[in-house]
Amino acid sequence: MQRTTRTTVKRHPERGVYDAETIHAILDAGFLCHVGFVYEEQPFVIPTLYARMGDKLYLHGSPLSRMLQPVEGGLPLCVTVTHLDGLVLARSAFHHSVNFRSVVVVGRGQVVTEKAEKLAALSALVDQVVAGRSAEVRGPNPKELKTTQVMMIPLEEASAKVRTGPPLDARPDYALDIWAGVLPLRLEALEPVPDPTLTKAMPVPEHVQQYQPRSNKDLA
Repeated sequence: MQRTTRTTVKRHPERGVYDAETIHAILDAGFLCHVGFVYEEQPFVIPTLYARMGDKLYLHGSPLSRMLQPVEGGLPLCVTVTHLDGLVLARSAFHHSVNFRSVVVVGRGQVVTEKAEKLAALSALVDQVVAGRSAEVRGPNPKELKTTQVMMIPLEEASAKVRTGPPLDARPDYALDIWAGVLPLRLEALEPVPDPTLTKAMPVPEHVQQYQPRSNKDLA
């Protein structure tokens, strides 16, 4: 994993993390990213699903998507992933903050053309959202595969930024009679709702019934 001028954290540099293990863990804890790119001199930021396989990040969408157009040498992209872990409530408005884990990946996205890699990436995208789901559902047929584009971004240039802990107030403000602390936040899965078009009653699959958002793991 390269640490470059593009990925070095400048605002609060003490929060920057550059090892692959941390970056991979933050990516693996989520499935929604925001992708920044420039198309015909207009910047765009698009939310989309992603999956990590080894040292590669995969995105998917329609071949008509501006984000997924084949470009010689690869399309320059910036991918961000953020997990919001808590609201940090300080004694002053200025020192309010949030506890979070985030990753920024920069690189050139390449359209995946090899069929086996494309199928593996699409299965990984399903499992990134709900682990074990791809083994239970029908895979893409030839028409669906043709109308789905997959893009790969190498995880070569990336960094993480993490904030944890209580508010950091100005020293005189610690004497103020104002409550301060952290309001932890978690993503919650609710009771599954069956599709009303199911032809018969059937049990909710274990991977759905026991689903726990991975972004909540390892939180105090």
